[in-house]
Amino acid sequence: MFSASFLDRAGNWFLESGIQDPTGGVARYYRHDSGENRLISTEITGYAISTYTYLYSLTRNSRYLDAAQRASQFLTRTAWNSRHATFPFEFDPSTRTHDPHTFFFDCGIIVRGLLSFWRIAREQEILDTAVKCAESMAVDFPIPAGASSRHEGFYPILRVDSKKPLETAPHWSKGPGCYQLKSAMAWEELFEETGDDRFRRWYDDALAFSLETHRHFLPGSPDSNRVMDRLHPYCYFLEGLLPHLYRSECAAALRDGLARIGEYLSAIAPQFVRSDVYAQLLRMRLLAETHEVELVDRLTASDEATNLAGFQIASLDQRLDGGYYFGRLGEVWIPHANPVSTAFGLQATVMWEQFRKYQLQMPRQALI
Repeated sequence: MFSASFLDRAGNWFLESGIQDPTGGVARYYRHDSGENRLISTEITGYAISTYTYLYSLTRNSRYLDAAQRASQFLTRTAWNSRHATFPFEFDPSTRTHDPHTFFFDCGIIVRGLLSFWRIAREQEILDTAVKCAESMAVDFPIPAGASSRHEGFYPILRVDSKKPLETAPHWSKGPGCYQLKSAMAWEELFEETGDDRFRRWYDDALAFSLETHRHFLPGSPDSNRVMDRLHPYCYFLEGLLPHLYRSECAAALRDGLARIGEYLSAIAPQFVRSDVYAQLLRMRLLAETHEVELVDRLTASDEATNLAGFQIASLDQRLDGGYYFGRLGEVWIPHANPVSTAFGLQATVMWEQFRKYQLQMPRQALI
């Protein structure tokens, strides 16, 4: 059993803070300045399922499985739109109404979350929903490339009812890009679970597009704060390479990406830094060595782990204690206790401790 106070506190935050609604859905984040949770996010609920199953793998605490089951049932029985075969962006538990939009990225994260619990529970409802969502991702979201049979990435946002795309906008999450490869990993994982070769082909197409375009993603803006924001999705691209790191072009992209992110992070962090970037970068550094792509610089990784630890919140308030802050502007904490930041932070810290003891052996499917 893995035992560490930071892990106990982070896990307890997921279980006891109220970030998971009684419906089973998980809020986007908790704002401690206003004392309120944001609306339930289907994407964040997917991340939470992956986190609960990861915590269960470390502790064998059945409370994490119970939480994963509640979150899975929320997604398959409340959030899932069977008519349009997709998941809406957000859910308001007070009115029990859904947002009218669906995101490509969110759907892939949800599928990966459902699969993480399906591998334990083997409930057919979970796998069936994951398959239907993944199929609709492949049919509804690709951006046509004129006369070519190739696509130009994926529309980031569609209307649920019409499947019509929204106009793209400057923010990275409202445009296509290499970061969508993290979501496409859901197809590769479904191929592994079902043997359906369509899923592998869809992942391979997304990989080819991402490798062709990723160099243009950074810096992406003359505003250094916006560059920091873009480091987070660029890490998603690196994570999405994991299934094919044996390929020379994927290994080269990972090495190059780690160097670029590290340089930008070091330069921008004094004025604005996100905890998830520290966590994602550290995770991929460690996985790069375990996949024999690049050796870890121990001093750099240790500094990143130390900086990451500083984002975990210590508070007498149960809604905060053990969670991780989203980020910091200068010396001022951004007042969000954030599930994704907490999930990435706890996993990166566990991985670092395991790595230092020569005990890191994590299947890529367990990456939150």
